[in-house]
Amino acid sequence: MADTLNQNTNIVASNKKRSSGSDECDHHDDSFFVSKKQSKSLVWEDPAAALANARHEFGEHGGVNMSIEASATFTVMEPETMRRMFAGELGPDRDFFIYSRHFNPTVLNLGRLMAALEGTEAAYCTASGMSAISSVMLQLCSSGGHVVASQTLYGGTHALLTHFLPRACNITTSFVDVRDLEMVKEAIVEGRTNVLYFESVSNPTLTVANIPELSRIAHEKGVTVVVDNTFAPMVLSPVKMGADVVVHSISKYISGAADIIAGAVCGPASLVNSMMDLHQGSLMLLGPTMNPKVAFELAERLPHLGLRMKEHCKRALEYASRMTKLGLKVIYPGLEDHPDHALIKSMANKDYGYGGILCVDMETEERANRLMNVLQNFTQFGFMAVSLGYYETLMSCSGSSTSSELNNEEKELAGISPGLVRMSIGYNGSLEQKWSQLDKALSKMQEKMPF
Repeated sequence: MADTLNQNTNIVASNKKRSSGSDECDHHDDSFFVSKKQSKSLVWEDPAAALANARHEFGEHGGVNMSIEASATFTVMEPETMRRMFAGELGPDRDFFIYSRHFNPTVLNLGRLMAALEGTEAAYCTASGMSAISSVMLQLCSSGGHVVASQTLYGGTHALLTHFLPRACNITTSFVDVRDLEMVKEAIVEGRTNVLYFESVSNPTLTVANIPELSRIAHEKGVTVVVDNTFAPMVLSPVKMGADVVVHSISKYISGAADIIAGAVCGPASLVNSMMDLHQGSLMLLGPTMNPKVAFELAERLPHLGLRMKEHCKRALEYASRMTKLGLKVIYPGLEDHPDHALIKSMANKDYGYGGILCVDMETEERANRLMNVLQNFTQFGFMAVSLGYYETLMSCSGSSTSSELNNEEKELAGISPGLVRMSIGYNGSLEQKWSQLDKALSKMQEKMPF
């Protein structure tokens, strides 16, 4: 199987299982991971255009949607075929499957779409965003390895790098302010550092990473750049700007319905192949396998991701602008007074905006909780809940929720105020209808506690 993965040849579009004797037949023009056009040059396309150009899988009986391959295991027509599959002579590149922990046709289809979205050679979809991150780090680093990472990260990722990897794997991390390029350069030790890891837009402080410069610094020292693009699908395309690997929590914007837990690793085919190696692959051996029924659901949602992101971003910018005029301390990269506004404007894909998340700094946790309580329970503007990318607005006080894994000193270094309220702006209802709910809540707050 490992040898087959390294072939990275063409996968046939047929839904029929061929006999082992037919493996030398002409191949379909689409490659195993991406379109032939992409695999030749990886010429950059608008993300929505790239998704539209990705190969469309039809159903077994001609349905416009692909069939769900729900089988855990797969049969063969001749005994010799199974031996050849385990020897690595036949594999999913020729429509031969063994077991769904290895490869599954429905999950592979979603992987091709994710590769198209991020402009990478390959992608593999996993059972969660954290499993995608963990698997990449374990593949790129060995015992004694070193990571340089942003000091402002999702709490789960921070805990992985700070506590789990040093204890379980002897992999250590140096945390830096990614805005300070000299600090990043000094932290990377050539010959020792394996990975530079950061979020394209940081959770929760909305710091924007200078992806081109950070990638240049890392590559000069032979270091792989891994970017979490969960906050900015469609908006930013890290690989276009020099990053090597992109990870996602698909549970967020790509799902869009807060009903699925999933992740993805997007990157070079060589990396994805190594992660699926039978003897050394982190994905193969740790087994964070995506359910094919989940993969089918997600593949149906990707085509309208661009439309959803544009509306998320449009409303976030409008609300951020209006709240700023009311005197609130609003953090949003789309505002001209945000320190990274010019940077994100220079990097963002045209017409997708600046992200669907804004933050309001209420300074204390008490004030933050009071604001969220009014917004949910009195004006019905949104829900107090973690996560993001839902069609309703979701709110949380980051310091006591999704960043609670950080201690007080780490939160201070990351710029996370005790009263920082993260809002994932939804698109349900009309813009003015939801603004009136927000405005009413802010007026109620101002009556007793002026901003």
